[in-house]
Amino acid sequence: MKTNFFIYIILLLAYLVFVQTAKAEDIHFNNDIYKLKVSQMSELNKGYENEYFPANETKDNWVKMIGIYYYPEVSNPIKFANQKDEEIEKKENIALLKFIENKKQDKALLSFLENGQVNGKNYFEHNIYKYEEHPDKGTMVLRYAKKYFFKTNDEITKIGHEVKSINDDLLEQLIITPIPPIVEKMIE
Repeated sequence: MKTNFFIYIILLLAYLVFVQTAKAEDIHFNNDIYKLKVSQMSELNKGYENEYFPANETKDNWVKMIGIYYYPEVSNPIKFANQKDEEIEKKENIALLKFIENKKQDKALLSFLENGQVNGKNYFEHNIYKYEEHPDKGTMVLRYAKKYFFKTNDEITKIGHEVKSINDDLLEQLIITPIPPIVEKMIE
């Protein structure tokens, strides 16, 4: 009887290890699970880009997403983040929320709200980017984004209050979240 029990335990552990291995490309963030759905080499960055979405969303139709971007030719993450900050401040449809840099750890975070439209629907896109050194060479960027669709001014006010209340918490979560390794295979 003890032998059967130990066999069941071993089989259960083997199953759990297999399930974890099979799901290695999933990202768990802010109580959601994101699946790798896009992985491609970027001609612009000269590095891979990975984009993760909830199970029922895609690159063309999403509300939430996580992006991991590798810039092998960018050696200074803080300088890179500062350049992105300057670009954002020049655009009329984007409101900068926060820019944080930690020179000791060579990391920076940038959050902003962007106004856009897709399929005739207006939305605000809340973006948070984390910039840090790649362990070997270049810069890694972790992105969290969520779209908020609206029709009325009351909905705009509600979105503003929600983003204001969660922005700092999301920044803190991203600060402590390690950037997962980039997946270097083509998926589209």
